[in-house]
Order: sequence, then structure tokens, then C-alpha cells
Amino acid sequence: MRFLLRPAPLFVLTSYLLLTLVPCVPLLLGRQVPELGHVLLVELLAWLVVWGVAGRPAWFHWLLIPAFLALPTEIYLFIYYGQGISTHHLGIIAETSPKEAMEFLGRKVWLMAAVLLGVIAWWIAVQVAARRSPALNWRGASRKTVLGILIALAALALYGREFGVHAAPLAHSSASASASASASASESAASEEDASEEVSDPERAAIAGEHRLDWKLGPLPWRMRSLLTFNDFASSWPFGLTARGIDFWKEREYLADLGQRSRNFSFHAHQPSKNDTPEIVIMVIGESSRYDRWGINGYQRDTTPLLSKEANLVTLPDVITAVSATRLSVPVIISRKPATQSLKDGFSEKSFLTAYKEAGFKTFWLSNQISFGQFDTPVSVFAKEADVIQFMNLGGFTNNSNFDQILLEPLQHAIADPAPKKLIVLHTLGNHWNYSQRYPKDFDKWQPSLFGIDKPVYTDLKIKPQLNNSYDNSILYTDWFLSQVIHQLKDTQQLTSMVYVADHGQTLYDGTCKLAFHGHNTQYEFHVPAIVWYSDAYKERYPDKVSQLLKHRKARLATENIFHTLLDLGDIAYDDEKLEWSFLNQQFKQHKRYVDSYGWTNYDNADFKGDCREVIDKSKPIKQDK
Repeated sequence: MRFLLRPAPLFVLTSYLLLTLVPCVPLLLGRQVPELGHVLLVELLAWLVVWGVAGRPAWFHWLLIPAFLALPTEIYLFIYYGQGISTHHLGIIAETSPKEAMEFLGRKVWLMAAVLLGVIAWWIAVQVAARRSPALNWRGASRKTVLGILIALAALALYGREFGVHAAPLAHSSASASASASASASESAASEEDASEEVSDPERAAIAGEHRLDWKLGPLPWRMRSLLTFNDFASSWPFGLTARGIDFWKEREYLADLGQRSRNFSFHAHQPSKNDTPEIVIMVIGESSRYDRWGINGYQRDTTPLLSKEANLVTLPDVITAVSATRLSVPVIISRKPATQSLKDGFSEKSFLTAYKEAGFKTFWLSNQISFGQFDTPVSVFAKEADVIQFMNLGGFTNNSNFDQILLEPLQHAIADPAPKKLIVLHTLGNHWNYSQRYPKDFDKWQPSLFGIDKPVYTDLKIKPQLNNSYDNSILYTDWFLSQVIHQLKDTQQLTSMVYVADHGQTLYDGTCKLAFHGHNTQYEFHVPAIVWYSDAYKERYPDKVSQLLKHRKARLATENIFHTLLDLGDIAYDDEKLEWSFLNQQFKQHKRYVDSYGWTNYDNADFKGDCREVIDKSKPIKQDK
């Protein structure tokens, strides 16, 4: 033992201990760490495996280079965004060029360089100390014994994964009414993890099943199940970084597969009247925004004071989204994917980004959402069609993250781009939970709110007033953000236009309703806000389109209309176009609107039940084919 207390081995052990305790950093910040015991147990087993196989630190220390280099980023993300490096962050790194990184970091690049050099020096120092510490070499019978036990445990875990585990015995207990209400709220909140918001991926499960062995052996007894999961390993440090890399690689493959399906697709799009007039079209995709909470839509609170003053702004009072989940609703907005196919994975066509590119527009996708992850690739695969792609969100959906104003500077650069014709998509974080983290202090108007509360207990109905006030404050901030976008367009004095539509709405413990957030079958989640703004130059160039917009503004619309309308907005024609789906066109016709409520329910032939306004088809809903 006294050999381990010498400076060199003590330095090595202390360094490895510090790496191991990285998952505990949130505790120092007053936050909880889910399943910390499992994570630490995984780390202990990982160290035993690596040390046992290699035998000496000097031989396996090379494996720790990624962990040392990533350590500053991991701690930075913990401090400012409440989470460590994720698949999404690896995606941002992979998608960002050195030039873009330099622009983003600005003067901080020198600080980052200094920190990086310090970490490299630390790694080298540990390597030198490890070579001078023969006392840390693991030899003898104990090493073989531990390796044997680990191999046996691994075999047991693999057996359980391959052949299953018997279900746990049912616990006999009666739940109170309040517990049921809390469970209902918990399920609602779970849908807010965006994606929980979203359903499980049956296609991936099927693919995974293809690799299972076709043997027929009995499942393990319940008590012999593995208590550790892949997520526990991914959350660990330093070796868990490998799991995140594997997950990132799988997501890249999955995204590439989705893109491959439509690789050769073409709209053959063009502008019938060739012109060199500079033109900018902006499409803003909102998040979790509810129609009746916008002041310009009649809400008693003035949550949209700036938009209400804008000339040439047209509100659309009757727009419906088919499904209340981002990964499922956004593809319907940006492509010709039918609403009744929104639950199916992938789509064989491309989005309006490609149509605009074919018509001679330079395209931009600027996002404050997430780019990678099980629930994000169906959207980001379309984003990859753009000429310029920037994902700005470092925090995620439910943690602290950048405010949407982070998109305004990239928007300025896009507007200033020398290309004469531009389509710019802004995918905002909008009004997603945690609502109080969607806006700065200056917008915390309605009190009491949840502002400054890191992780409020959203299943507690007692916070209903604070939750609703925070939500309204987030709408107030959205009003400011959209006003800033419009003013950037005004400053160009060019032919410009903007469309905003939310992907889905929110239920907010309305009346006696005990549901909140989204993923339910309520009118509050299907009825979404939408607006169109156009410049005076646009009105002068396309008076007929503006006239038709005003004529059809109160029509029954759906997010399915957006693709066709957006191309019409840019005066873009294409093969097999359906002008009857564009509400800027004199050929426009209203169509049946289906929503995901106990099957495909005809929204315009439905009753709205109770305070939750649950959407119930008066006839028989169409059966869904997922």
C-alpha cells in the first residue's frame, strides 16, 4: 500500500478518480443525477475490465485520450445546459466546419485552445507517471479471478438479452385517486422528453430483432436479471463516451438510410417567369405553441403586442396539425407526406428545400432544435437537403438551452448572403417545456411563474397557475422573436415574405382536465397558430396571391397545406403540383382534415369532450396503419 502513496502512482490514481467522478458534477451544482449508483457500478466494472485485460496503466492509458479531450466540453455542458455530451452534440461537431467553429467561438477560441493544451499536458503527465509506477501493474491470481467473474457476469447478461428474463411478480396494492391523477400527469410529462413525445421506433426494433439468434432457450429467472443498462454505461465516464460514439454512428447510418430512399427524387421545380429580382422567403417552424394563447387570436392577455402592430400580417384562425409530436408533424409541414402517413417512418420524397433549390434559390436550415437522436433524425434528414445547415441548440428540449434569439445572427448572415434568391428555414424551440426556460428574465411578465426553478414538479397540479403564466410568457417572447425576424426582412426593402406555423399545441391542465403538455388527443394540441407576412414589394409583385390569401384566411386549413402554399408563395411550379392545396391560389379547395385520435379522426366531424376537449369522431375513425 505504501508504494501506492508515492507521488507518481498517487497522481495516476487521483487523475483516474477525477475522471470517474465526472458524472457527479451535477451534484456540485445542486442537481440530481438519475441512477447514479448504477452509473458508478458500471464505471467500477469498466475499470476492472480494462485494467484486468491490459494489466498496466501505461498500456491502456491511450484509450483515455478521447475522455481527456472531451472533459472540458462535458463539464461546460453540465454547468450551462444541465447535461453532458450527447449524440446530438457529436452530430453538431461532425456537421460544423473549422471556419464555422471559429465564427461561433469568436474570442473564446483562444481560451478553448489554452484549455485544450492544458488537458493534453495533463494526459501526458499521467502517462509519464504511469510508466514510472510499476506498483500499479496488476498481476497474479486475483487478476485472473476477477476476469473470470466478469466473464461469467457478461455471459449471464448476454443470455438475458438474447433469451429474455421472466417478468417480475406483480405487487398487490391499491392506488388512490390522487396517485392516479399524478400518474396521468407523469405520463403526460414523459411525452415532453421530446420524444417521448414521440412513439417508440418499431422499425428499429424489427431491425434489432433480425440479429437475434434463432435458438429456443428459456428466459432467465427475474432475480438474475441485469440491473445495468446501455444508458447507464453511456452516462458513465471515461469509458461511457464510447457508447455515445456508437449511438452517434448508428444514428448516422439510420439518417443516411432515410436520405437514401429519396436520393434520386426531383420535383423538376422552376419559376415560370424567369426574373433576377432578389427574393427572400422565410419559413418559421414553431414548437408546442397553442392557438388560443396568442393575443392576435383573441386571447384576453396581450401575448402578441408587437405582431398585432405589423402591417401585411395575416393570421390563419383554423389550422390543424395531424399529430401532436414534432418528429411526426414536421415532415407533414415541409414535404408532401400525407397526414394519414405521418406515423410511418421515412418518406420517399424530398422537402420544399429541394424544390426551392431546383428553382434557383439558395437554401438555409437554421435550427434551435436537436439534430441527432432517435426522435430527431426524421426531421434532420430533410434539413440535410439545405445548402447551409446550422444546429444551435446545445441543451436539448427540457434542459436549459439557448433562447431562440440565437438564430437571429445566423439569419442576418443568411439574409446578407450574395445569392439573389434565398429560402431560410428557422426551426425554433418556441414554447416547449420547461416553458420558463424558453425566455429571458425581461419577458417574465405574468406572475407567479416558474422562472428560475430548474426542475419544477410538473405532475403537481398546485403549480398550474405558475405553469400557465410561464407558458404565456414564452408566447410573449415568441412574439418578440417573430417581430425581430420581420424587421430584418423589412430592412432589406426587397421582395420578402414569412410563414409561421407551429408543429403542435399544448394541453395545460385546462379547467378540470388533469392532462398537460402534448401527446394526447385534445383540441388544444391539434389547433395550432399560423401567420403569413409579406413586404410591400411582395404585394406589388404578386397582388393576386395576396388577394387569395386574404380571401382564404378563414378557410379550414391543415399543415398539409403548408408545402403547397410555400411553393406558391415563391411562385414555384413543379411536376404534379396541386394548386388546390395552396391557399394563395384561386384553385384552392378545402379538404378533409384528419387527426391522430383513436385512429384517423375526421376533425370537422368530431365532438370535443370535457375540459380536455378530447377529439372524438362522431362516425368511425379510419384504422391506422403504422
